Amino acid sequence: GTLDSPDSGELWFENTNIATFSPNKLAAFRNNNIGFVFQFHHLLPEFTALENVCMPAWIKGKSGKEAEKKAITLLELMGLKERINHKPNELSGGEQQRVSVARALVNDPKIILADEPSGNLDTLTKNELHRLFFTLREELGQTFVIVTHDTGLAEMSDRQIHLKDGKIIA
Repeated sequence: GTLDSPDSGELWFENTNIATFSPNKLAAFRNNNIGFVFQFHHLLPEFTALENVCMPAWIKGKSGKEAEKKAITLLELMGLKERINHKPNELSGGEQQRVSVARALVNDPKIILADEPSGNLDTLTKNELHRLFFTLREELGQTFVIVTHDTGLAEMSDRQIHLKDGKIIA
């Protein structure tokens, strides 16, 4: 996800070695090309769901109106139409995680990297989030790379890559 620098080799994305980018250029690259969904939602507590989703779009330089329109569309897609003006502490864990998914999608990234995105959710909410990922893949043509220990989620995927001790084993 370019949050860490490679300790050796090169890192290529669409015929460009992004390992050579300056920190500012790398940050802009991330904002334009990668959406992140973490195990913990990492929403900013002082902002509403709508504002949290708009944040990456504002950083990218989109107008307030354009960012809000896209964020509202995504929040509605996430089933959060009635919750857009609520702050994170007023949302359930599943709602918070769906806000973080909307935030990851707001700039139409080429890829979503999800790190144990349902690790802190109850079984029902976890299953709803998993179904949502595959719905988004179909409806938006979105690519998801999901790191998980959840075999049920892994079995739903198109492809599985197994790691052991930092090495690909299958």
